[in-house]
Amino acid sequence: MPSKNKIEPVKKRILIVDDHPMMRQGLAQLINQEPDLCVAWEAGNAAQAMTVVSANTPDIIIADISLPDKNGLELIKDVRVLCATPILVISMHDEKLYAERVLRAGGRGYIMKQEGGKMLMEAVRQVLNGQIYVSGRMSAKILEGLSISRSDASDSPIKQLSDREFEVFRLIGEGKGTRDIARKLHLSVKTVEAHRANIKQKLNLQSSTELVRYAVRWVEAEGAVD
Repeated sequence: MPSKNKIEPVKKRILIVDDHPMMRQGLAQLINQEPDLCVAWEAGNAAQAMTVVSANTPDIIIADISLPDKNGLELIKDVRVLCATPILVISMHDEKLYAERVLRAGGRGYIMKQEGGKMLMEAVRQVLNGQIYVSGRMSAKILEGLSISRSDASDSPIKQLSDREFEVFRLIGEGKGTRDIARKLHLSVKTVEAHRANIKQKLNLQSSTELVRYAVRWVEAEGAVD
């Protein structure tokens, strides 16, 4: 007969941050099937996530990079101020665009939504064990980058941009105007214009037309790569 005194494993409690209810529901169903994991909280934006973190201590946060009220990179930095809870970013955006920035912001891992449930569970457990998770391909890219001196890194001018400048640059490349960007990022038009000026200076571009052309080409090139 099975023992009546069998001790159930203590489940790691997870906070999911994603603005799509169906995505949160799908992740919760997937995670709650695991014997050692459970989704204890859900949040649809960064503000809700910070409310949860202020009052509770999740073992791990799984967050999207694109949130309606704040960029996921900014959420990571805000969480790091409050606690040491590790954050795994799950996103539709290609890891080449965001993985390194997530790690620099204080995140502990990055996985694309297309990877599927098995890989996600591997990523969650790796981060819970104190490790960093990125794909094998991305890990090799990061190590390769570390082997290149700063003086030889001029082939990647986009890396000079701050996280906020990078967001503005990407949205310019997607055809968004200054006012559209301001609304999406919850910034003033004046602030977006200042970011545009800084981007032009860092990328050595002389006009707004050059900036738009450069950004559009960059977004198209990144989107074309598997």
